[in-house]
Amino acid sequence: MDLNSKRPIKKLIKILKKHSGRDHHGHISIRHQGRRQKRYYRIIDFKRDKRNINGEVIRFEYDPNRNCDIALIKYNDGDFRYIIKPERLNIGDKIISADEAEIKCGNAMKIVNIPIGTQIHNLEIYPGQGGQVVRGAGTAGLIIAKEDKYVHVKLPSGEIKRFLNDCYATIGQVGNIDYKEKKIGKAGRKILMGIRPTVRGTAQNPRSHPHGGGEGRSGEGMHPKTPWGKPARGKKTRKKDKTSNKLIVKPRK
Repeated sequence: MDLNSKRPIKKLIKILKKHSGRDHHGHISIRHQGRRQKRYYRIIDFKRDKRNINGEVIRFEYDPNRNCDIALIKYNDGDFRYIIKPERLNIGDKIISADEAEIKCGNAMKIVNIPIGTQIHNLEIYPGQGGQVVRGAGTAGLIIAKEDKYVHVKLPSGEIKRFLNDCYATIGQVGNIDYKEKKIGKAGRKILMGIRPTVRGTAQNPRSHPHGGGEGRSGEGMHPKTPWGKPARGKKTRKKDKTSNKLIVKPRK
């Protein structure tokens, strides 16, 4: 599958500001973020809200802002939009977004109308909000059951969660499955991606990290901690959100 090297559609891109992990005070609020190559943000149609209008796949493009490729769609009314490229989608294929549609790769519809055992991606958490989960390269959710106003979906993490019937999802698995097998190759490429080095806590001084200090090469000397003194391994960090947890049928582990 060849990616098109043409410039992206001008009305579908915008300037992507670079903050390098700093907040409005100029202080580092997110560590390990630094300079990266300039790039535009491609506006992706996660909502798939152009309903009941056929579209044709024009070309596939590289998107520097995500680990999967994107597909340019031209709709019958002349409108252009980008979507996440699913596996097995080809140039020239026709796709549509509707409440009920053919079970075909790239089509988007309500999950209640998708048969059990079908792979999906770009899944909405709340109807009309746009796809927020199952968007990474090579990922796919699986419709496994239906009950009352909910559909049970097995997420890539192994968690089984209930979603409302009216939530939209796209048929198929996200493309670029081999993404995890790619090797970065050198430190310079990592820097250009905007990722700065991570220094071990034991290599720092005691004012910077709880693991720091000591004569020579000394170990952690304590239960592993974050730079802010909180437990680094083993402690569960998921917040007890009753509204979210009641929809979980089976947890990840």
